[in-house]
Amino acid sequence: MAVVAHNAEDVKLLARLMRAEAEGEGRLGMLMVGNVGVNRVISDCLDFRGLRSIRQMVFQSPGGFEAIQKGYFYQAARELDIQLARQVIRGWRYHPATNSLWFFKPQGECPPQWFNQWNVGRFKAHCFYAPSSSDCPKVY
Repeated sequence: MAVVAHNAEDVKLLARLMRAEAEGEGRLGMLMVGNVGVNRVISDCLDFRGLRSIRQMVFQSPGGFEAIQKGYFYQAARELDIQLARQVIRGWRYHPATNSLWFFKPQGECPPQWFNQWNVGRFKAHCFYAPSSSDCPKVY
C-alpha cells in the first residue's frame, strides 16, 4: 500500500531524483534520499507545508533539491531506480532517513544541527536531519 499518491510518471521522477542525489552512495543511499522525499510530501510542516505530490516535492523552489539543476537528473530512470522508488512509496524506511526531511553532504563531520534541525545520523557522505515529532507529527 502506498503512503503517497502517485502515478507511473511520479515513480520515474522520484527514481531520477534518488539516482541524481545519491547514486554514489549505493542502493541504500538512494533509498534514504527517497525516504526524505516521501517524508516531505506527507509532512505538511515547516519548509514543506502545502506539498501534496511527488512532483511538487521534487521541483520545490526554494528549498528543494540541488540535483534538479544538473543535467544528470534529466536522464531516463533505470528499472533498478524505479524499483527502489516503489519501495519508498510503499512506506519502506531506512535509518537514519526514517523521519528525516533534510540531508546534505558536508566537507567534514556532520554538524549537530543544521538549520535548527538535529542530526539523526550519517550514511556514507550524507548527514540526515529530522524535525521533532511535535513540529512534524505526520513523519512519525
